[in-house]
Amino acid sequence: MTLNAATNDQTPQADPQGDPLALPEALQKAMARVTEISSLPEITTRIVEVVEDPKSTAQDMHDIVKNDPALAAKILKVVNSAFYGLPAQISSLDRAIIMLGLSAVKNIALAASLSRLFRPGAISDAFDARDLWEHCIGVGVCARMLAASGFGQAEEAFVAGLVHDMGLLVEYQLFPEKLKQVVEICAAQPQDFLATEQAVIGANHQQFGNALAVKWKFPPALRYSISYHHNPERLRPEFRRLVTAVQVADAICGQNQIGFYLTTQTSEITEEMLEQVGVTPERVGELLETLPERIEETMAIFHDDI
Repeated sequence: MTLNAATNDQTPQADPQGDPLALPEALQKAMARVTEISSLPEITTRIVEVVEDPKSTAQDMHDIVKNDPALAAKILKVVNSAFYGLPAQISSLDRAIIMLGLSAVKNIALAASLSRLFRPGAISDAFDARDLWEHCIGVGVCARMLAASGFGQAEEAFVAGLVHDMGLLVEYQLFPEKLKQVVEICAAQPQDFLATEQAVIGANHQQFGNALAVKWKFPPALRYSISYHHNPERLRPEFRRLVTAVQVADAICGQNQIGFYLTTQTSEITEEMLEQVGVTPERVGELLETLPERIEETMAIFHDDI
């Protein structure tokens, strides 16, 4: 795997009121047509609510998860995988929740739920929903590794990376022909993906993703990872570090052509970005040595959902 340079500093065009994430009116109306991904599974919504509530306990989480046997099995599978590397096998859901904590369980549940949204389907040789899922898994795993080596928040970084390109799913559902055109343009000649989306569709995947994240009532860190992963420098400092980790992971996975990579063909990784995340270029090189294996392990965990 390689580590080269380039960041896409293309920013969403502001509407007349100055909101850089606002969709033009016609596209706001189009968002109402989103059906398959218009809402999260109810159980995932409840899990997010539990974790966001400071009064929640492990028992609250157990009471929700136990009603979804498939999700409970998924949590145990993840807990016992190399992803966490725990010293002994865990067979109890209660024990898994206690061992991992509410935040980690939320992230596993969210990952398992989101994986069901990436239904197989291709609009061109260069874009398949499964390739997009592989890229999102790769960015999540890479962001987790960067965060664990740098500033902590590894679990939050994993899910932030996992959801960062949700806006592409919106485009895939609403404007498949226009997205195909964007993909074919960028596949033929590496260029700014956001600018190409803007020209062809009228908005970019960060804007569509933001609209979806607002609808889903995602917490700020996840919403910003979706809506600013190409330009985290525009965020307030308290959110910038996590989203920069996603930006770096996105560039690494794009440069190494992990899954659907065209959104980051012109991206670069700067010293400032690595400083923000708290890792050195040498540490990134070390992480790259094990990244393919970690991604493969994580893909295997969620394989049955795709």
